[in-house]
Amino acid sequence: MSSVLPAGSSSASTSAASSVIGDDIPTLDDPTRQVAPEDGPAVGSDGERSHPSTTTLGTATRTTMLASPHDALNLEEIKRTRAFARISVPFALIVLALLPFLGGDAFARALVAGGMLLILGASLILGWLLREDAGYSVSRALVFGVTCVLGGYAGIYYFGVFSPAATIIPFGLYFFSVGQSFRGTVGIYVLCAVLEALLGFGMVLGVIPDPGLVRAAGLSAVARAGIVVLVESTFFATFLIARASREAILHAIEQHDRAMRGLLQREELLKEARQELERALVSGGLGRFTDDVLGSFKLGAVIGRGGMGEVYEAVRVGTDEPAAVKLLMGHVLGDANHVRRFIREAKIAQSLSVENVVRVLEIGGLDAHVPYIAMERLRGSDLADVLRRHRRLPMPSVLAIVRDVGRGLDAARAAGIVHRDLKPRNLFCHEGPGGPSWKILDFGVSRLVADQGTLTRDQLVGTPNYMAPEQVASGAVDHRADLYALAVICYRALTGRPAFSGDSISELLYKVVHTMPPKPSAAGRLDEDLDAVLAIGMAKDAKDRFESASELADALEAAARHELPEALRHRGAKVTSAHPWAEG
Repeated sequence: MSSVLPAGSSSASTSAASSVIGDDIPTLDDPTRQVAPEDGPAVGSDGERSHPSTTTLGTATRTTMLASPHDALNLEEIKRTRAFARISVPFALIVLALLPFLGGDAFARALVAGGMLLILGASLILGWLLREDAGYSVSRALVFGVTCVLGGYAGIYYFGVFSPAATIIPFGLYFFSVGQSFRGTVGIYVLCAVLEALLGFGMVLGVIPDPGLVRAAGLSAVARAGIVVLVESTFFATFLIARASREAILHAIEQHDRAMRGLLQREELLKEARQELERALVSGGLGRFTDDVLGSFKLGAVIGRGGMGEVYEAVRVGTDEPAAVKLLMGHVLGDANHVRRFIREAKIAQSLSVENVVRVLEIGGLDAHVPYIAMERLRGSDLADVLRRHRRLPMPSVLAIVRDVGRGLDAARAAGIVHRDLKPRNLFCHEGPGGPSWKILDFGVSRLVADQGTLTRDQLVGTPNYMAPEQVASGAVDHRADLYALAVICYRALTGRPAFSGDSISELLYKVVHTMPPKPSAAGRLDEDLDAVLAIGMAKDAKDRFESASELADALEAAARHELPEALRHRGAKVTSAHPWAEG
């Protein structure tokens, strides 16, 4: 198998111990405790945490999503238009108040009075509509712009085309030219340019009389034509600068947005690293059973420790075959339910004779001095460690994971078993003699589909970040819950960010049930076809998901080659129409 790990991955990691410890995870007694964004503790896997109520999930705090750069500019445009409308009201009133004292051509004065009344009315109407942001629309802004231009040129006609009055136009032109509608802003510019040319050159040629208070009678026709050309050039330069300013602002917001997303992702990954460090600090060294013999195995150093058990490095007596032996902690042995689930895990794993599920060598049951599970000793790294080192994995590596893990899931499905806690910590890349291969670990919270008497009945089991929505809702769970978790793992590996995160378990579970993460392609360097594939894989309704891991892998491979079938594109679009990707 090729491309299991990205270049530079260390295959000599001794993290195999922490991988086989499986369900030995501290109990979450405090429901407000933070959940690590990447590989958080498994909720209820020890049978001590009750299912949160529907009310708790329904009232979970919702995280406010950051607006996109275009949304931010749109909000700025609304506020800017509101301010412009407010400023236009006193401006029009001042001009109307001064008109009786200025004299000049009666027709031109009546024309400018009408123009100011038009601006005043439009400003008041737009200001009233913009009491709420929802009252804004591009068409309304353009109507207001045309009104202002017509009213402004009525004033220029009155004060004089060759007077300083024309300087008011670039001010308004810049305002409207930074708008979001390119065709609308071009229309405003063209209207200004045409009106200026008609009035200016019309007066230069004597076609239109000049009634202005300030006239250019002392200037030659050439000089007046030159003034018109300079004014037109100013208009054009103002339009170009305004559009360039909009693009620069948009680019700056996008850069800031990318930087903020990067900081948020690094913060989430730091939380994950702190959790992994805590796990590492509790393992290693000698244990209570070091040098003891359990069954066929002599125990060595502790290579993993959790809230319920320990994992010892071991060798088979007589052959020195390496193994990892998992024991229950003393304080857990008094709970018959934990012991039964411990033995049940071993028997389930032992029943799955497939390369991609960790191999059980021997089981010490209730008749043993200490119940134990002896498993093959794995050498390599689990996926959580790989993702902590590399953050993102290339598509070939992710495909290798899905293919290998899929074979293990198919074997579990054939045996009527649902894992229910698939996550990066439970996927291990074993560097064996035949090359690297991915193996599934920890069947401690798995469920036999036909077994209605599961030891975790009425408990919320699994790891919140990777739980299927039906697990959270305590609905019927089948193999598609594991496929959902595998799709979420793909999302994490390809995008470099957790699909779901929250400041509390209730918030996190609310997102799992009701929302989608940001679309994968928003993370960059990923094809939009991948959005459709992962939308299907992470569909809220189990019936909308893929039926097998091989189907998921085939779709991922097709997306990577830009050959995704149109049917899958439509299928993904249907899923996201019901539950759209979040803004991220």
